Amino acid sequence: MHFNYYLICHRKLWLFANGITMESTSDLVYEGKLLHEISYPRRSEKYQEIAIDGIKIDFYDVKNKVVHEIKKSDKHEDAHVWQVKYYLYVLDQNGVHGVTGILEYPKLHKTEEVILSDSDKDEICKMIANIEAIVHSDQCPERIRKSRCKNCSYFDFCWSGEEEE
Repeated sequence: MHFNYYLICHRKLWLFANGITMESTSDLVYEGKLLHEISYPRRSEKYQEIAIDGIKIDFYDVKNKVVHEIKKSDKHEDAHVWQVKYYLYVLDQNGVHGVTGILEYPKLHKTEEVILSDSDKDEICKMIANIEAIVHSDQCPERIRKSRCKNCSYFDFCWSGEEEE
């Protein structure tokens, strides 16, 4: 989550990491969880769930060494790709080498293969340092003014009582 939020909104990352969670009240988050459960109902029989070093991979194909990540929309596709690359990085750091990923967008009938390169590993190390700096900062980052804010579970928190300029 931290990795995904880092790429979408630093304020959302800081709030989430500091215990201010809004996902449980979000219809969009619930819809994403529901899509995850109904899109591939038999997948849990075939693949394993893995929790390691603070990440939770819902579907891992041990035989073929493939991480499957399901998303509702490709609006934040770059963040999704880097989230999967981070999963691959964590597995690699824990001795599970040669793993690839597949991003799946069932509503769009779209899949995308994700590979972790050496330059990706270097970039992830930089991102981890930036994430740590944001999470441990005493200051909450400023709001961003993006169209995607209106669909964010933190929208009311960030914008209530504030007039848009």
